[in-house]
Amino acid sequence: MLSIGELLANTLSGGRLFPFSNLYHVVNFSDQQLREDASRQLEQAQQSNYPVYVSMLCTELHNEQAASYIRNSAGLALKNSLISSEASRRNEITQRWLNMDEETRQQIKQMVLTTLGSSDQRAAATAAQVVSAISAIELPAGQWTDLMKNLLENVTTTDNSQLKISTLMAIGFVCESIDSEILAAQSGAILTAVVSGARKEEPNQEVRKAAIDALYNSLEFIRENFDREGERNYIMQVVCEATQSSDVNVQVAAFECLVRIMQIYYDKMRFYMEKALFGLTVLGMKHEDERVALQAVEFWSTVCDEELELMSEAAEAQETGEQPDRLSHNFAKAALPEILPVLLWLLTKQDEEADEDDWNVSMAAGTCLALLAQCVEDAVVAPVIPFVENHIRHNDWRFREAAVMAFGSILEGPEHKLLAGLVNQALPVLIEMMRDPSPQVKDTTAWTLGRVSELLIECIKPDVHLRPLITALVYGLKDSPRIVSNCCWALMSLSDQFGSKEISQSAYHLSPYFEGIITALLETTERSTNESNSRTSSYECISILVQGAALDCFPTIQKLTVTILDRLEATIQAQNQIVGSDERLAHSELQSNLCSVLTSIIRKLRTEVSPFADRIMTVLLSLFTTATKHSTTLEDGFLAVGAVTTAMEADFVRYLEAFAPFLYAALSNHEEYQLCSIAVGLIGDICRALQEQSLPYCDTFMNVLLQNLQSPVLNRSVKPAILSCFGDIALAISGRFEVYLEVVMMVLAQASNMRATDGTNYDMIDYVIALREGILEAYVGIVQGLKTGEKADLLLRYIEQIFSFLNMTWNDHEKTEIIIRSMIGLIGDLAEAFPNGQIKQWFQYDCVTQVLKEGRNNRSLPNGTREVTRWAREVCSTIYILFISVIIALTLYHYLDGQASNPVRSHYSNIVNIAPPLTSYHHGSESLQNIRVDSIMAILHDGSG
Repeated sequence: MLSIGELLANTLSGGRLFPFSNLYHVVNFSDQQLREDASRQLEQAQQSNYPVYVSMLCTELHNEQAASYIRNSAGLALKNSLISSEASRRNEITQRWLNMDEETRQQIKQMVLTTLGSSDQRAAATAAQVVSAISAIELPAGQWTDLMKNLLENVTTTDNSQLKISTLMAIGFVCESIDSEILAAQSGAILTAVVSGARKEEPNQEVRKAAIDALYNSLEFIRENFDREGERNYIMQVVCEATQSSDVNVQVAAFECLVRIMQIYYDKMRFYMEKALFGLTVLGMKHEDERVALQAVEFWSTVCDEELELMSEAAEAQETGEQPDRLSHNFAKAALPEILPVLLWLLTKQDEEADEDDWNVSMAAGTCLALLAQCVEDAVVAPVIPFVENHIRHNDWRFREAAVMAFGSILEGPEHKLLAGLVNQALPVLIEMMRDPSPQVKDTTAWTLGRVSELLIECIKPDVHLRPLITALVYGLKDSPRIVSNCCWALMSLSDQFGSKEISQSAYHLSPYFEGIITALLETTERSTNESNSRTSSYECISILVQGAALDCFPTIQKLTVTILDRLEATIQAQNQIVGSDERLAHSELQSNLCSVLTSIIRKLRTEVSPFADRIMTVLLSLFTTATKHSTTLEDGFLAVGAVTTAMEADFVRYLEAFAPFLYAALSNHEEYQLCSIAVGLIGDICRALQEQSLPYCDTFMNVLLQNLQSPVLNRSVKPAILSCFGDIALAISGRFEVYLEVVMMVLAQASNMRATDGTNYDMIDYVIALREGILEAYVGIVQGLKTGEKADLLLRYIEQIFSFLNMTWNDHEKTEIIIRSMIGLIGDLAEAFPNGQIKQWFQYDCVTQVLKEGRNNRSLPNGTREVTRWAREVCSTIYILFISVIIALTLYHYLDGQASNPVRSHYSNIVNIAPPLTSYHHGSESLQNIRVDSIMAILHDGSG
């Protein structure tokens, strides 16, 4: 068997092992097989004997005689065996490591720490990552308690610069990955060690850079230190001095650190902005090295981001009549006279040969200017317009492009009234500039026209501007791929503004141009490559235009349907002719684009798609047959099937038998969880469309869904959708859902126990919210379905479960608008399902009155939620009135007791007999005998019921 070093070498490029040119073809032919075999053997080694596997990797990383790339590969493999982005997998990895014997773990940790001092910089840097990965497991478990002590000694007691550098890297990685509370007691010592390496007195600039990088990674960790003014002053002094280092790499790292500090500690920056940061960052923006200038510009972009967030918070606080928690220092407004001229100057520093994917200082300046305009609003207009006017006709293309970029960047933020006149003057010039000889100018002009269409559509007068504007944009579709993408975006913005996705108008402003635009876009999509995403953008533009089209465009859309189906069929026929992974990827992307357009067509035509339905489903089924298990085309194809389902409704049943095997395969494909999620949604679509005709398939649907809930492999993001799907099935088959009720209610009860505790990460909070949304949707569907099937009484045994969930959800401060609306809807559905008051005592829960009051009084909730609230309150009012009537009747009945001949007593006796005994009603542990009638009347009068 090959050694670990040989296996690692074989997982890498064969050219590294066989560098001779005459062996290239042999290596190229065998490389893939060699890599796959080596990777498989390494995976088997990891699975069969993990302690031996990681020990061998660590030994190779520590081996000073091994080649650098082998050591690096060993270290990365070791690190990757210790980390995972998925919580369930992370827990498994943690237990696997901690279950290893102490001696093996100790040997590995010691070798990794020793490797930090290796003369091989790559191996030392990789060792720093391994240290971090192990510490993320052991430190929270109370182990490796001397780690920080050892690392700090490396920094403070050694003259080995390489050891200092790699140790500082390790400290930064550890601080970044570990909860600050775990190392809180050592934060002072850590900060001292890091800052000592970052001081200007440090002679080795590589050590200084590593120290600043470590400080960057530990900024979240040192919050308590940063809160203390003396320590904060020293940190800021060290970082600011580093921006003036003679080493450009140190300067870049220092400015990166300032960006992060502004992001985390904005509230504490006023003093430092006045004393140093204004001047340092303006000088940095003018730096001859673009890397420094980029970070200095990023600093001001971050300032604008923070202040925009504070503006949003202040607006929300004003709406609720409260004071905002934080105040803006208005740094951007104060710095406007200083930074704006520099940004405008930087806009002219374009590189003619620059790749569009390269982030350069001109792009950064444009982004910063756009953010600045949103921050300072009207104040940005007056100083920018002279720059635009002076340079828009300049002989140098750089100044023309900068002028257009500046104009486009300030269109969001200032008042529309202030911009309207300027845009009206600029539109003819911009339209003309779509024929500028410079491709860069045309590209930015198309982007600016898109911004005008998106933000200031009222300035585009259809009878004056629309024809020349569309002509210019369609002309741009024949240009370079980069310009095509921005022309498509401008056309999409026009469609979004003039069209309607919800209600089809009889005609709209783009109707006269619709067919011509579609034809031009189809021609653009026939290009052989997808450079700059031009083909994808063109198909996306077609989709958006179809979605917003008016009724008079339907004939063109029907022609388009045939074209798209022809093209999709052609791609299926060409499937076996594809060679190479790149070509296969491009082919899959093309099929996805075509499926997306087809989905938009189906959704737009709705019932009018019927004449094409057979052919559409035939093509899609052929696509599914030829697609591989991991093809992304399947996702887009399934979305198209979902659109057909909605459009055809009950008629879709004739396709279900043929489609079902592909649906079941997707539901069982747990590795491709996004496809699985779409398939779950498709079950809901099918059940809604077919209603009771879906009954023969429901047993299989339910079994697969329940199996997916139990799967440890399936990504948890799919599971809320599964719960919601239970509601769709119940709605479709109404009373027939009885056979599934017990198991589903048990599942929902178990899911309800999932909570996000204090300190839980945001991903878990989002998951719990999604889970609760799914549970509520399931309850709503089940209640409505059983009510329709006249089997609502089956729910009586689960009423306590439902209301307990409502109470828990309401009392959790993490609630979305969807949760509130669903809770209100569920309360209304329950009231409708039991109109005779069988569960009226449960409507006295505080959470019921509070959520209804929230729906009524919270003005920030959308109109849809408030409409649901109004309906639910009306339904619940009927229950309350019946409840009060029974109590009054009981009171009068007992008052008139003994007067057997009294007709009034006889009348109230009849009322009493329609209700369950009074002793069966409880409000928590309190009998309703103790509830006073006047308090119930007060609730009704208050309107909170």
